[in-house]
Amino acid sequence: MKKRINVVGAVLTRGQTILAAQRSSTMSLPGMWEFPGGKIEPNESPEQALLRELDEELLCSAEIGDHVATTEHEYDFGIVVLTTYYCSLVGKEPRLTEHAELRWVDAAELDQLDWAPADIPAVERVMKDFLV
Repeated sequence: MKKRINVVGAVLTRGQTILAAQRSSTMSLPGMWEFPGGKIEPNESPEQALLRELDEELLCSAEIGDHVATTEHEYDFGIVVLTTYYCSLVGKEPRLTEHAELRWVDAAELDQLDWAPADIPAVERVMKDFLV
């Protein structure tokens, strides 16, 4: 039985754009794009994990909004259960620390990036939400 890995991701919005993070060559799934975030630690809520991960990975903070999606994807290293939330930046701009690139992408063009498979259902939901 494969290990289940509970992770959380931030769909950071600014107007009609969304922050996408490209995984570095030292990470699993190198070069693929994702919503920034990370593993949920024991005794931590998804929201607490998201605030901690944004602080650690992007040196920024955010206000957490509505739930976007919770999806599961089976990789060779385990089953990733990804919960994503819409977020708004509070204070400082995100800074590059572990990813290869950070990019604000127009919501209508999100599908032009090579997303990590676990993130794709959330990408589709965000694109649909921004069509209005």
